[in-house]
Amino acid sequence: MKTDAMQQASDHGFSVRGNVAVGTVVSAKRERTCTIERELVKYVKKYERYRKRKVRMQVHVPAYLSVREGDVVRVGETRRISKTKSFVVLEVLAHAKTVAKTDEVQTARRMEKTKSQAEESE
Repeated sequence: MKTDAMQQASDHGFSVRGNVAVGTVVSAKRERTCTIERELVKYVKKYERYRKRKVRMQVHVPAYLSVREGDVVRVGETRRISKTKSFVVLEVLAHAKTVAKTDEVQTARRMEKTKSQAEESE
């Protein structure tokens, strides 16, 4: 069954077949390529516990999508695009929350204070 995202990808030349997965973007520094990380959980019968594994994949980002680090994306398997890429981003499920660093916030607050003090003294 094809979803709208799969149909859109196939309209742009990427026929999606095989695995469809969800992962988090770890790096989006390269042009039209990003690295995603998936967490796999497997039950180990011998130890009666679950084992977590992280898998990183190189993924192609089509021109009609833009992704940032921290975004949650759905990817689909397609033909091999390069030596390391055989998945394509279908859709962005959730955008990354922009968290400002505390130093940047403190610096901005100091600048606002100095501006307001300068205006008051004039």
